[in-house]
Amino acid sequence: MKIKALLLGAIASTAMAPMAFAERGSDGNVSIIYWQAPSIMNPFLSGGTKDVEAASLVIEPLARYDQDGNMVPFLASEIPTVENGGVSEDLTSITWKITPGITWSDGTPFTSADVKFTADYCMDPDGGCAQVTKFEGVTSVEAVDDLTVKVTFDAATPFPYGPFVGGESPIIQAAQFANCMGAKAPECTTENFNPIGTGPFVVTEFKPNDVITLKANDNYRDPAKPAFASVTFKGGGDATAAGRAVMETGEFDYAWNLQLAPEVIAQMQEGGKGVPVAGFGPLVERIMLNQTNPSPDLPEGERATAAHPHPFLQDPAVYKAMSMAIDRPLLVEIGYGQAGKVTCNWVPAPAAFNSTSMTCDTQDIEGANKMLDDAGIVDTDGDGVREKDGVPLKIVYQTSTNAVRQDFQALIKEWWSQIGIQSELRNINASVFFGGDPGSPDTFQKFYADVEMYANTFNGTDPQSYLGNGLCDKAPRPDSQWQGENISRFCNEEFDKLHGQLAETAGLEDRAEIAKKLNDIIVQNGGMIPLVHRGRLSAHSNTLGGVVLNVWDSELWNAADWYRKTGS
Repeated sequence: MKIKALLLGAIASTAMAPMAFAERGSDGNVSIIYWQAPSIMNPFLSGGTKDVEAASLVIEPLARYDQDGNMVPFLASEIPTVENGGVSEDLTSITWKITPGITWSDGTPFTSADVKFTADYCMDPDGGCAQVTKFEGVTSVEAVDDLTVKVTFDAATPFPYGPFVGGESPIIQAAQFANCMGAKAPECTTENFNPIGTGPFVVTEFKPNDVITLKANDNYRDPAKPAFASVTFKGGGDATAAGRAVMETGEFDYAWNLQLAPEVIAQMQEGGKGVPVAGFGPLVERIMLNQTNPSPDLPEGERATAAHPHPFLQDPAVYKAMSMAIDRPLLVEIGYGQAGKVTCNWVPAPAAFNSTSMTCDTQDIEGANKMLDDAGIVDTDGDGVREKDGVPLKIVYQTSTNAVRQDFQALIKEWWSQIGIQSELRNINASVFFGGDPGSPDTFQKFYADVEMYANTFNGTDPQSYLGNGLCDKAPRPDSQWQGENISRFCNEEFDKLHGQLAETAGLEDRAEIAKKLNDIIVQNGGMIPLVHRGRLSAHSNTLGGVVLNVWDSELWNAADWYRKTGS
């Protein structure tokens, strides 16, 4: 079966309405497998999608995005707007009303004080919050009363839905995390592994990079949900094993992010135990270009920091030639088939935000060589490697361990060798690479390499916060616990100024034009090399009902609605 057919089938499968449950916990255990194993249950201390999604079973935001990208209330009673009085007429504040009666899993009341605390926690300058861009422009968060919280911005903010919306910005309990502020945040192991939440499940045991066991939350706000009494959340392995475990052996009920070749997915589905589900959001596989020097010869506190610019990756001739040498249509064909598209953009979706100013669908080795020659970056000693100012164009190219990514590495290494750039390939276990451990040298945030390849996405349909990850002050640094989403350490005054303009601009059309300019600035100035606009492809067992694939939020966003089908 072709992936195109799988995509069409996914639409049908996600349209099914969940059945009513007899009672909470009546359907036993549900088994989930993420081949990138979660390493923490606190998304404020990790930029890894795997950690954000695992945590979404336990801790929740005030509002989420549904499968169509619409904002829907979760812990709030409604979405604040100017029309209903929730957003001020001058657009400088937003006031959320919390649904009465919600409790934490320990039975204590969920109040506005927890919301305010969450903001204080993430905005603490010593805490290294991975999601701090959600709070860009926030000057205060006030608990007006137990069920009302007001967020005030430093200027008119037409899109005030960054804080507390989506799986990346949930609420944590003030009482539990009270002693985990600032630099103490990563030291709070018990809290970070076992957060008290308002979601459908509660952690009973967390084994980092291995298995999470959870049970139904006895205090969940819907007395009939969740249908499952427990969850086994297995991490690790690889995408192939995860796909087989659902579609061939039936050992697991849900497998996430099946980054596999199209023919492999089709063969797995023939096993008859499960089906793939897929959809296109803003997920982009790309190569990040380090703007700083990752040399191990530098002192630890200065390595991969702005104190030492990269010796050649900031040269336009170099990064443009690297991009020109890549055959993106071939990467799409071998890696994703119909579940992939060539892209030149950091933000390819929604369509209104997709820039059309660049083309990159034709490989040009000859043009890349000429560009480097014209810039005087040539091979002076005949070893096949060009030099810039005496520095050989030798790079360390790292990514996570995955069959498709290793195929990409091998091809790109060969193409770059044809333009005089030598690559040393590294692949790192995904649980470590995306783990966010400030003590590890192998995380994608620390970026101790010249280039690295991965994909990520953003919650919702407005990319303002996501584009904010290109701001100068969002670069991971030692004093931020190596947290921050400006992975390339990109810094551009025009970008920062334009992003400030986006934050103050109303109207979809005007916002889209600014967003496209921001996209173009970071790509055209060497922050990254986009490769493939990827469809999100996961799989669920034939007996698991209620699954609604969501490309705009956590894939586990509606796990409270999952149930076990009978008669299948």
